[in-house]
Amino acid sequence: MTIELHTWNTPNGRKISVALEEMGLPYKVIPVNITKGEQMAPGFLKLSPNNKIPAIVDPEGPDGKPVSIFESGAILLYLGEKTGKFLPKSLAGRIPVYEWLMWQMGGFGPMPGQVHHFIALENEQDRAYGLKRFMAETRRLYGVLDRRLEGHDFVAGDLSVADFAILGWAWRHPRHKVELADFPNVKRWYEALMARPAVKRGMEAKLD
Repeated sequence: MTIELHTWNTPNGRKISVALEEMGLPYKVIPVNITKGEQMAPGFLKLSPNNKIPAIVDPEGPDGKPVSIFESGAILLYLGEKTGKFLPKSLAGRIPVYEWLMWQMGGFGPMPGQVHHFIALENEQDRAYGLKRFMAETRRLYGVLDRRLEGHDFVAGDLSVADFAILGWAWRHPRHKVELADFPNVKRWYEALMARPAVKRGMEAKLD
């Protein structure tokens, strides 16, 4: 049964295409053109009441019944539960996955996202304050990640959905004006993930 991925070519969308490829799940992309406001359409609102991409529809959800899920972190946890992949079975193993997934959702996403916003402003005065504030916080978060990856191949032990979540945003490091060479552990982790065939497929999947 093919999962519907309602999304656009954004970091949050890439998290899910990478996870689906790594998990070997069949899916089809249903583009939601956020540049044209399609995320506000009533049909999409039924799937994602927060009007944000991505959302998925799994025709073979719990008890074999169709289910829709919104919020990228929730989708990743659902897919990990569904497949038994990239989500440890033990509670002790899951704790760091939960921690680093929530770290991404609460910080390493919203903060770089503000950089995306302010860097696009034409008014230099408006840009200057926002960029100074949010670029500094974004670099701090890269530093947190770099320290975590010192001595760790992946953020939560084994490769997990937390890595996919963080990768979606690290993929945009040029847009954050961040040189990965400044964060060598992040650079090593990033290059190792991007070399994986399934990650490559997920990153190259046409989402728009």
